[in-house]
Amino acid sequence: MSHKTIPADGAANPLKGVTRRTALLGASAAGMMLAAGAGRAQSTQMLVKTGLPAQKAKNAQHSVVYREEDEFCAWAFYCGLWKTADGSIVAGFKRVPTAYGSAQEIDHTNMTRNKGEIVVIRSTDNGKSWDRNSIVPIFDMAIKSEKDFPGGAAADWSGLPPLDFRSRDTLIMGGGVPALFAPNARCWMRASTDGGRTWRAHTLLPNDDFPSLSMPGSSMYSVRQDGMMLLGLHTNAPGALGPRPIVYGCIDGVNWQYLGSIVDEEKASPYYPGGSPFAAAPHFYPRVVVLRNGKVLASVRYQRDARNVIWTEIHESLDGGRTWHWLSRVNDWGAPGDLVPMSDGRVVCVYGYRMAPYGIRYRVSEDEGRTWGQEYILRDDGGSWDVGYPRVVEIAPGTLLSTYYINLKNDRINVNGGVRHIACTVFKP
Repeated sequence: MSHKTIPADGAANPLKGVTRRTALLGASAAGMMLAAGAGRAQSTQMLVKTGLPAQKAKNAQHSVVYREEDEFCAWAFYCGLWKTADGSIVAGFKRVPTAYGSAQEIDHTNMTRNKGEIVVIRSTDNGKSWDRNSIVPIFDMAIKSEKDFPGGAAADWSGLPPLDFRSRDTLIMGGGVPALFAPNARCWMRASTDGGRTWRAHTLLPNDDFPSLSMPGSSMYSVRQDGMMLLGLHTNAPGALGPRPIVYGCIDGVNWQYLGSIVDEEKASPYYPGGSPFAAAPHFYPRVVVLRNGKVLASVRYQRDARNVIWTEIHESLDGGRTWHWLSRVNDWGAPGDLVPMSDGRVVCVYGYRMAPYGIRYRVSEDEGRTWGQEYILRDDGGSWDVGYPRVVEIAPGTLLSTYYINLKNDRINVNGGVRHIACTVFKP
């Protein structure tokens, strides 16, 4: 950029009538406009070191959370993971009965059509073992509308005690009926105030005049300093480019309202022909977390092909989730990415990796999500692209636990990969 000297007041000046003060004010405003424009641009504005080969994570400890040879278990990302007040780990996932008789039986289009249920399971030893007797059903995927809820209608929580989102025993789970990305979806929600042992009846969030609303999970790290819980949601509409990630907020668990949009409205484009929930889409699966200094980050998934060409982007809010701008891209490939703000100030993003060797990977940011370090491999023993959707929490200072779904290449059952099951990894980034 060139810099021109501003003549002194009264000197010959092509900007007749413009004083030094007004010129400086104008330049300042223009600078702010340029900065705002740069903030919106989806391109990194500083040199990022690339080309470093992915490294195997050291001392990563794996265990099976839940596996049945006649079930397809997956999608922990939108079902939840929490560390509760008593130190328990509560993990959510979806399970669908299947015989693994053919590729058609495990096709995702079939797996997501009102089949199976969402459940939670508990560990009391930081993920070393998981108690089958602790399983609690949360949502029956056969529910297609409000009238299918137990009792025939959505519950009214206004007469119940307010939810304390600062409590580690307050858990939130939600989704969409008739489906997560449906253009007419309503967002269902359930809440627990005892660490996931019991749950309030299904309620519905207000659409606030959006054509649809659905929730791809919540995070235990998404509470502002004033106690407001932030939820990353989707809205979708016929003819839209794809699901649009937005944010709702609430102080008491009852009065949920629209707070802001993570991305601007994106018009339909021939570069995103659509046609299925798994088609190319620019931004969806928002995961919102609040950092210690009040900054809010949201990871979103960019997709060209759900089987491989997907990556994770980070958007940032500096005003508590009201307004947003693009911040960084985490990786070459791998999404959706779950975020954990660690107690030492670092931020870790864990994601499924659907390129061979298939598995689970992570990166670390030491500057609040602006840049991301070397890629580390937690798992590379997947039997096909059908892996991922992780969640991650900090179970002790410096120690993380991630849940995800995976299939193994050496499984005795193999239908485009082994039995889809839920596993977890404990590691120190």
